[in-house]
Amino acid sequence: MHRGGDCAKWTRRFEEERERRHAQGDPDWARSATLHPAVWAGIQSFQVGENGDGAGLLAKADEAGDTDYGPAVRLFVTEERNHAHLLAPLLAAGGRPTLTTHWSDTAFVRLRRLMGLRRELLVLTVAEVVALRYYRALREGTNDPLTSDVAGRILSDEQRHVPFHCERLHASLTELPRPIRRPLMALWQLLLPTVSLAVAADHGPALRRLDIGRLRFVADAATSSRAVVSAILSPRPDAWTSAA
Repeated sequence: MHRGGDCAKWTRRFEEERERRHAQGDPDWARSATLHPAVWAGIQSFQVGENGDGAGLLAKADEAGDTDYGPAVRLFVTEERNHAHLLAPLLAAGGRPTLTTHWSDTAFVRLRRLMGLRRELLVLTVAEVVALRYYRALREGTNDPLTSDVAGRILSDEQRHVPFHCERLHASLTELPRPIRRPLMALWQLLLPTVSLAVAADHGPALRRLDIGRLRFVADAATSSRAVVSAILSPRPDAWTSAA
């Protein structure tokens, strides 16, 4: 992949968000958190997924031939790791430990490591779209104030991460022959419900407690996929917005 999109713009956005987070301060960790055990189990598995070091992605970004892209990706990875740092004390507030591994994260990381940057971003964007729906459910589906606060902060970041990846993927796909682009994104749209189904199967009891259920979770993720595909194929992918 070569230079594409205004990565310096994204670096500024990530830096501005970092300053905003600093000014906002931490959630009120003095609060306790009360959730159903199934919901806690879901948070534990997502916390593992957010806690990666992003080394593979960073290495590929540095090799992409765009001096502005690497710094933007580093800031993106920092935000992702901050999600893990938010979820860990949330778990502690509920008397729950963090996990060291989870099968879904292990499989996802191994899959991404086998790929080049373009394919890794396509897989990563699937995870981001699924995460958008999960954190929206977590924010809206519980009456626990601390959980809603933490989920809302993470959701705000994810709503920015998806267009960041869309813009880069748009630039990447322009390097491919035009007849290949839509079939490639059609395959991506097949991958998304497969991943959504796996997450829904694993988190079914938690999703029911969050008043969404498995089928609606998968359907909502599939609906979001159309906007993402349009953003990637469109000459203005930054116009993508999330209903979340």
